[in-house]
Amino acid sequence: MGAVRELLRNNARQYGMLMALVVIAVLFGVLTQGLLLQPANINNLIMQNGYILILAIGMMLVIITGHIDLSVGSVAAFVGATSAVLMTGTGLPPYVVVVLALLLGGLIGAWQGFWVAYVRIPAFIVTLAGMLLFRGLTMILLGGETVAPLPASFRAIGSGFVPDVVVELPYTIWLLGITFDELHVFALLFGAVASALVVLGQLLGRRRLRRHGLSVGSRPWFIVKLVVLVAVLNAFTFMLAVHNGVPVIGVVLVVLIVGYSFVMNRMTIGRRVYAVGGNEKAAMLSGVRTKPTTFWVFVNMGVLSALAGLVFAARLNAATPRAGNLFELDAIAAAFIGGASATGGVGTVVGAVIGAMVMGLMNNGMSIIGLGVDWQQAIKGLVLLVAVAFDIFNKNRVRASRTAAAAASDGSGGTGADPVPAAGANGSAAEREPDPPPGTARTGGTGAVAGSG
Repeated sequence: MGAVRELLRNNARQYGMLMALVVIAVLFGVLTQGLLLQPANINNLIMQNGYILILAIGMMLVIITGHIDLSVGSVAAFVGATSAVLMTGTGLPPYVVVVLALLLGGLIGAWQGFWVAYVRIPAFIVTLAGMLLFRGLTMILLGGETVAPLPASFRAIGSGFVPDVVVELPYTIWLLGITFDELHVFALLFGAVASALVVLGQLLGRRRLRRHGLSVGSRPWFIVKLVVLVAVLNAFTFMLAVHNGVPVIGVVLVVLIVGYSFVMNRMTIGRRVYAVGGNEKAAMLSGVRTKPTTFWVFVNMGVLSALAGLVFAARLNAATPRAGNLFELDAIAAAFIGGASATGGVGTVVGAVIGAMVMGLMNNGMSIIGLGVDWQQAIKGLVLLVAVAFDIFNKNRVRASRTAAAAASDGSGGTGADPVPAAGANGSAAEREPDPPPGTARTGGTGAVAGSG
């Protein structure tokens, strides 16, 4: 038990929001009398919050570099409006429009990234200007009207399901409050394959840590963690299997989460993003091309904003002048709730997803119990404040523990000072003169240090 407590204390940032997610799910599950955790609502949660999850991934990267992007909602609205006009006005096929929309998002991100990375205008100002600019262009493009309906093949992005093999059961089954009479095979296979990949990834990660001589934790705790992960994953996919199967947007999200996690943890560009956010000057002196790194982070944010705009328009089956309103605040809140630091250099893709899920569960749960929009906004604001306060508290605690450990080390039996040489011929201990700092030369005899010029 002590080992578990020690693990949780040392990984408060990593597990804190995950535990908060579980608590929120259980709380609203009770308050909604189980409606929140019904299979139909699980599917609805994924499709309803898909665009926020997409934006949260991109926003996490922006915040890791030490910047912020206030324009993502307006960019999503502008790209969604442009796509709707192209499909309904010119008859372009949806797949062509999707490619053009992503390219447009990349160009918008490049426009903003240029001002931030190369002209050195603060990102807050650049993206605030972008928020106003692209909101105005959206209204001009739509003329204050809603463009609808959109092609069925395009709507599948936001509200469709992956083609599946459906097995009809001979009788209706009731299990833990869930009633079902059919199963979607692909969803079950998806859960099994995902579980195998999770277990393999955890085993390989543990072996890699051990190979480098790093702590890997106790074997029993590792097994418990694997069992919990596999159980939760299969329970989730089972919920999908008994109601319509896997949403298309769910597959898109899995690809994004796995892909961006790999890039940030295993590829050079991901380490550069962390380096720029941790200390831009030190990163530059270490050979990291800080300006291109920042530039491409904003390009990436533009592409993901465009994708979020497409998903939202497909889900709504329309493009409206008010689309994307406050999307940026939800994305920023999800990133900070998921463990991002306001000073940059800290955060994970999985953390951003957890933060977005916390926001989505709260929105959905409060809507089901009939809480007004005014109270919903107030509660979300408090949750964001508490999350950031927890982050600061955790950092201060870690800093204090490190300081205490260093002080204890310095004050212990061996103080860390250099050993005193043996006594000289005259019987007195000879003091060892300290080495001069780099770039200086020692003068003879006096022990003084002179600058080398």
